[in-house]
Parts: sequence; C-alpha cells; structure tokens
Amino acid sequence: MPRTARIQRKTAETEIDLELNLDGSGQAQVDTGVGFFDHMLTLLAKHGALDLSVKTAGDLNVDQHHTVEDVGICFGQAIKQALGDKAGIRRYGHFTLPMEETLVTTALDLSGRYFLVFQAQFPTPKIGQFDSELVEDFWQAAAANCLCNLHVVLHHGRNSHHISEAIFKATARALRMAVEIDPRMPGVPSSKGTLTS
Repeated sequence: MPRTARIQRKTAETEIDLELNLDGSGQAQVDTGVGFFDHMLTLLAKHGALDLSVKTAGDLNVDQHHTVEDVGICFGQAIKQALGDKAGIRRYGHFTLPMEETLVTTALDLSGRYFLVFQAQFPTPKIGQFDSELVEDFWQAAAANCLCNLHVVLHHGRNSHHISEAIFKATARALRMAVEIDPRMPGVPSSKGTLTS
C-alpha cells in the first residue's frame, strides 16, 4: 500500500498544496516562489527517495518567512499522515554528509514526540536573497508537525550555501532510513506498542 499524503493549507499569509509519496523515486515538482528554497526541496526529494509536489502562494511582498515555515508545517503533517501507525518502519535514522568543506550530521527518531536540537551557525545572514535562519525555521516546523526528535549538528563549514545544502541532504538521508520498512520488525517499533503520542 503506498504511503502517501496530501496536505492543503490556507491562511491569510499562505496557500499551500503539498503531496508526498514516501516510497517514491526522488521526483520533485516544487514552486514556492523562493528560488533557493525550491532548490533545497528538490534536494530533499532526491536524497530522501521520496516524491514531493509543492505549490505555494505566499506573502512574499512581506518576506520569505511565512512561505518557508508553512511549507515546513505541511511537510511535517504529510510525513505523519503518510506513516499512519508507523508499523514496520525502522523509526531511527542518521546520516553524516560531507559537502565540500562542510560536514553535517543529522539524527532523527520518529517517536511521536517533538524535540529539535539545531547546532548550526551560518557565516552569512543571506544565501543570495534567502534568509539563512529560515533553514532552522523550516526544520523546526517540519519536526514539530511530524512529531519527531531531530538533531542537526554542523561539525564544520565555511560556505552558507554548502551548509544549508548539507543539512537538507543529510536530513533527507536520515529520514529515508527512518521510514524504511524493516522486514525483521513488522509491528510498531516501540516497547510501548505505539508511536502516535
């Protein structure tokens, strides 16, 4: 059975239509109006081996914050919806990824509880026209809405573009591992018997 979800969200600030297939092949169709963010979402789909469609109309006349954060909310909700009761998944995922001079480790637990540790500093406030701090805002929103523990650690890096790219790729790879079906554990991977709260 395909693990898919569609989230439609409309507020006074953004209107988002997001579709996710956790068992995809890395295909992305994204149009958020924010070029660098589209680049990151495309990397996320490719390295997460998931299919992702995102159509967004946001208040970019204000800034990019609402668009990026609200897509993060929808992405997190879609993961949660697509996973259902989480039976059969590996649950945990981790990846250490080099991106030229940059090295990032991401670890996550699809525990049904939210916690974010984000230890990554960007040397510049902007990546082109994109606010660097929005990288953390996206992952905070995603983790809070899929209810996972997410730890992101930047070991070293000099270039803000490389740092952002390494974070998205490493987290995609960790997520790919965590949602993968574990043939040795067909039930819910928790001694509590549930990962939904």
